[in-house]
Amino acid sequence: MRRNNQRRTFRRTPNYGKRGGGFFRARKAPDYNPMMFVKKGYDELPEEEFVPVNKFSDFKIHQMLLQNIISKGYKTPTPIQDTTIPALLEGRDVVGVANTGTGKTAAFLVPLINKVFNDKNEKVLIVAPTRELASQIEEEFRSFSKHMNIFSVLCIGGVSIGGQMRGLSQGYNFVIGTPGRLKDLEKQRKLNFNHFRTVVLDEVDRMLDMGFIYDVRYIISNLPRVRHSLFFSATLPDTAARIMQEFLTDPVIVSVKSQPTAANIDQDIVKLNGRDKVEVLDELLLNREFEKVLVFGRTKYGMEKLARTLTEKGVSVVAIHGNKTQNQRQHAIELFKSSRVQVLVATDIASRGLDIDNVTHVINYDLPQSYEDYIHRIGRTGRANKKGFALTFVD
Repeated sequence: MRRNNQRRTFRRTPNYGKRGGGFFRARKAPDYNPMMFVKKGYDELPEEEFVPVNKFSDFKIHQMLLQNIISKGYKTPTPIQDTTIPALLEGRDVVGVANTGTGKTAAFLVPLINKVFNDKNEKVLIVAPTRELASQIEEEFRSFSKHMNIFSVLCIGGVSIGGQMRGLSQGYNFVIGTPGRLKDLEKQRKLNFNHFRTVVLDEVDRMLDMGFIYDVRYIISNLPRVRHSLFFSATLPDTAARIMQEFLTDPVIVSVKSQPTAANIDQDIVKLNGRDKVEVLDELLLNREFEKVLVFGRTKYGMEKLARTLTEKGVSVVAIHGNKTQNQRQHAIELFKSSRVQVLVATDIASRGLDIDNVTHVINYDLPQSYEDYIHRIGRTGRANKKGFALTFVD
C-alpha cells in the first residue's frame, strides 16, 4: 500500500497551531469561528454510556434477517436503532434526527426488509442526496437481505440508465436512488411513485442544500396519500421542517444528536508558515499513524492535481470528484475502503454519507466553506467509538 522501496519512518511533523491568535487568510470571511478547529478529544465532556433497552433478538423479525444482522457483527442496537426499529415494526411514521455514523441506515433497513419479506407485494422507495450514499445504502441492503429473495434496483446518475430501466422492468421490492435520476425514470414511465406505499427520505437537509427541493416536493406529491413515511436528517432547518410536516402523519420523533462533533475526534490545525502545502502533506503521510487518510479540498481540478502529485511522490492515492464517472468514483471508494490505498482525496462530494471504517485522519487541505461543512468532513473519522484525528491546513 505504501510507497515503493521506502521504509515507513517517523518524521517531525509541521508546527501545529495553538489556541491563541488569528491564523488564516480566507478569500472571504468565514461564517464560523476558526478557533473551533482546535479541540482535543478529551476536552469534551464524556457522554453517558448508552444502555439499549432491546437486543436485536428481542425485535419481532424473521430469523434469517436476524442471522444476517449477527453475521455483520452487530451485537447491540445503537440509540437510533433501539428506538426506531420497534416504531417502524409497528408501522409508525418516523423522524430521525441524528449525527452521521449513528447507524441510521440499519435503523430503517432492518424493519423495512422484514416488512417486505412478510409481504413480497410491498415496494419501498429510498431517496438519498448523493450517488455514494445511495450506493452505500444498496450495499447495506444486500448484506441484510442475503438469502431472503428480496431484490433492489439502484437508480443513480453517472451510469447507464438502460440497466436501471431493465431492472425496473423485472421483479423488485426496493428502489434506492437520487432525486434527479428517480424523476427522470418516472418521466419516462419506467417508475410510478404511486406504487410505493413505504418511502424513506434520507439526509433531507443535504438534499435541500444540493438544490433538490423541487424534485423532493415532486416525488412527495406523486406518492400514495396513505403511506408509511420515514424522514432522516442531521439538522432541521425551516425548509426541512415544512417538508417533514407535509410528508409525515403523527410521527415518532427520534433524536440522538449529542455534540456537534464526536468526543473522540482530536481536532487541530497545521500552520504552513510559508511552506508548500503538498510538501507538508507528504511529510505528514510518512508517519506510521497516518494509515487511512481522507483529504478534502475545494475544487475538482485541485484535487485531481494533488492526487497526481502525491502519486509521483510514491503515495498510494485515489481521487473522487464531480468529473469522475460513477464507476470511477465507486472503484476509488472500494480501493480506499479495503485499505489498498492509503489516501483518498476528495471534494465535498464525499463529506457526507460515506461510511468507511477505520479512517485514521481527515485533513482539510483547503478550508471548508462553512463550519457545517467542516463538521461533515471530519465526521468521516472517529466513528464507532474509535479515536480519530482531524487536521486543518492554515496559512
